[in-house]
Amino acid sequence: MEKFTQLTGVAAPLRIMNVDTDMIIPARYLKTIKRTGLGEGLFAAMRFDDQGRERPDFVLNRPAYRKASILVAGDNFGCGSSREHAPWALLDYGIRCVIAPSFADIFFNNCFKNGILPIQLPQDVVDRLMDAADNGANATFTVDLPSQTITMPDGQTVAFEVEPFRKECLLNGWDDIGLTLRQAPAIDAFEARQKGQQPWNWAG
Repeated sequence: MEKFTQLTGVAAPLRIMNVDTDMIIPARYLKTIKRTGLGEGLFAAMRFDDQGRERPDFVLNRPAYRKASILVAGDNFGCGSSREHAPWALLDYGIRCVIAPSFADIFFNNCFKNGILPIQLPQDVVDRLMDAADNGANATFTVDLPSQTITMPDGQTVAFEVEPFRKECLLNGWDDIGLTLRQAPAIDAFEARQKGQQPWNWAG
């Protein structure tokens, strides 16, 4: 998993509440277990019409936001089914941070497991960030995980909270597999003891 330390990029305002995981990545894209290529289907129903043409009014189709790496969204982001493809699609598109008043629990947890930083802030603070994100290509935010701050284009900063363990995992790029591999010496030692004590379990 890619480390997350500091992210500077354009923030796109998504003024929609209750964005569920089917809106983030429709079910027809769930046939793959690969994490790549899903960015094409991100917000597909909102980004494209029935003929596959871009909807010019959708925020990520506007020239200023095509390379957005931060999303400022409405309340209850990531609700619905527990599909992990939702954070995969965001990450594949290039979104590494989502800011919202609240998140669905499973989506929130899946973000941390995939290198995305979900930031939960009070509604009035999100409204300020949303207004700043309306400035198009000038809506460049800096999200600094070590200091737990968001710096807006005008230089104002906003502090955010993150659990220490999850912060450590993002800073070091540790997903669940990475955390397990950190215990490799202890695992190897256990297996060596088991081979000596119960060799029949290791036959063949």
